[in-house]
Amino acid sequence: MFIASKLKKENICEYLLYMWQIEDLIRAFNLDIDVVNQRIVAPYPVENETERKELYEWYESLIEMMRLENVTSKGHLQLNKNIIIDLDDFHNLILKSGKVPAYNHVFFRVLPLINQFRQKGEAELSDIEQCFNFQYGYMLLRMKKTEITPQTQQTQTEISKFMTLLAKNYQLHETGELDLED
Repeated sequence: MFIASKLKKENICEYLLYMWQIEDLIRAFNLDIDVVNQRIVAPYPVENETERKELYEWYESLIEMMRLENVTSKGHLQLNKNIIIDLDDFHNLILKSGKVPAYNHVFFRVLPLINQFRQKGEAELSDIEQCFNFQYGYMLLRMKKTEITPQTQQTQTEISKFMTLLAKNYQLHETGELDLED
């Protein structure tokens, strides 16, 4: 909760990847709040018991949402899907505006990679969701200490550069520092 809150303010892309990890972590603990409490909440360094209670309640609410939204074995919470929708809308807005040429340049450089993902996976996903799926898959491979090919590493570097620009410009737009309207 504390990390998520900080990431949401600073880097929306890292926030979403973090939330996907939280979903998978909760699934790994079989949506059991007692296990989450024992393994995550209790050992988490907090300043006081009020913060610990907030953290517990945050995990408890995520577990309840996962049950209600039927994403107990796979998929993402609607609140996380909404972030993808917002980022996709922003992505289209920034491309159409033409006001951030560096963003457009980097996007069109990674577009062939995104199209490769689309051919191998779920074709109906937006460009932005394709990038998130790739980044999350890459992250999982690293966690499992799976050997990663140089080509995949290079692809990750390029997608990461794009997502860094996406997050940076999104934050600037959200704070009013980047006006994309005509």
